[in-house]
Amino acid sequence: MIDVTFLGTDVRPAGTAVIIDVLRATSTITLALASGYERVLVADSIEEAEQLRAPGRVLAGEVGCARAPGFDLGNSPEETLEPRAPELVLATTNGAPAIVASAAIADEVLVASLLNLDAVLAQLAAVDDVLLVCAGTDGRPSIEDVYLAGRLSAALEGPRTDAAQIAEAVAASYASAVDALEASAGAVGLRREGLESDIAFCAQESIIDAVPRVIETIDTLAVLTLADASAPASAGTSSRTAPPSSYR
Repeated sequence: MIDVTFLGTDVRPAGTAVIIDVLRATSTITLALASGYERVLVADSIEEAEQLRAPGRVLAGEVGCARAPGFDLGNSPEETLEPRAPELVLATTNGAPAIVASAAIADEVLVASLLNLDAVLAQLAAVDDVLLVCAGTDGRPSIEDVYLAGRLSAALEGPRTDAAQIAEAVAASYASAVDALEASAGAVGLRREGLESDIAFCAQESIIDAVPRVIETIDTLAVLTLADASAPASAGTSSRTAPPSSYR
């Protein structure tokens, strides 16, 4: 079954949850790992991310689209093109909490963006229970996330819920990815902060052949690395037993 939730707060147990925050958390995570960061540590709040500051880590985060005060990076994907440490700590307004919440109840959690669209579809090819989780923007559904959920749903085999069919209809109503992103409330915030270049960057399709995957959760922290491209996603393979000393 292919299902869609339009807000990250509405996650449910699933075999594989696919988190979508096109503008910009899932795009940033995907590019960071593809660029050479060994791990991305996703915290569900700015305060928790600050507590994870340590040698060998770069702090990235945003509040209302702007870089969090005192952080090394914001949430622009291109800031991660040249890794500055083995680990990136990321806290964002919408995407990060959706990842942490999904990791607590789903058997497998993957991260999707337009940047790795084809790679995500390859990972999901043999998966029966797929929940496409749209992070949304400030507690409201966002066009860009629903657009990508619709693109993914339309390309997958299997029965669909009404929510999945709604997402497909949204995706079909836009001539291109950049049109969908430009129309979103998230784009308004990026333009306000002078970050409109992120819109065009995040609208690029399938330029990365890699899929981030949650490998561990520790309290409200999710640890992501790249999934094995040769092994499709399957239920029950992520670990949630690492001792807190591993990352705290």
